[in-house]
Amino acid sequence: GAMMDNRFATALVIACVLSLISTIYMAASIGTDFWYEYHTLSPAENVSEAGRSIWEEFVSKDADEKTYTDALFRCNGTVGLWRRCITVPKNSHWYSPPETDMTTNCISFSLSDQFVEKYIEPGNHNSGTDLNRTYLWRLQFLLPFVSIGLMCFGALIGLCACACRSLYPAIATGVLHLLAGLCTLGLVGCYVAGIELLHKKLPLPEDVRGEFGWSFCLACVSAPLQFMAAALFIWAARTNRKEFTLLKAYRVA
Repeated sequence: GAMMDNRFATALVIACVLSLISTIYMAASIGTDFWYEYHTLSPAENVSEAGRSIWEEFVSKDADEKTYTDALFRCNGTVGLWRRCITVPKNSHWYSPPETDMTTNCISFSLSDQFVEKYIEPGNHNSGTDLNRTYLWRLQFLLPFVSIGLMCFGALIGLCACACRSLYPAIATGVLHLLAGLCTLGLVGCYVAGIELLHKKLPLPEDVRGEFGWSFCLACVSAPLQFMAAALFIWAARTNRKEFTLLKAYRVA
């Protein structure tokens, strides 16, 4: 029996480590602003004179999607799930040389921004609601929290399992991690689809490159870790249950 127990113990320890890493990755990706990055090839000179007004529009309460997306294009913007950032010159006096030191300024999406309707033509509220983009955006905001919640709930069940020295709850923990992995995959899918649809409506200017950033990559890595943890939890619980039944049968015989 000792040999077998070691195998399960190892599987469970690895599963717990994978689960922990994926939780940290998810938390880091939710909290950082590099889901999507724009690289503006000729920013400095055209920003100095317009910098102040771009910045004021970017942070204003009623900045619509088109306004802030244009600013992201023009000023090396980065976007997270919660915040959007642009890089502008520190002091935009008309007499300062264009190569002034730049500073990155961020503004958070308010809760109402997260749930606000997206329009068929960004920035034009007479063009009607774009349901696809509206719901993709809401999902990309909610799914990471569901994913982390499921993993934390799984961890709680796991702790209870350790306290009761039972492996049955490991199956529940595994299933919760499987669901968390599906949520994370859904989040990544929604984000990619949302960005694609946005860029169809607001194409990138000639001199701007866009790419998915490292925060997005963390979420992508988190999903397979959750699936691997789920598989290990479920495998350990099922195989152990079989062994246990065999042992019982053997004892009875």
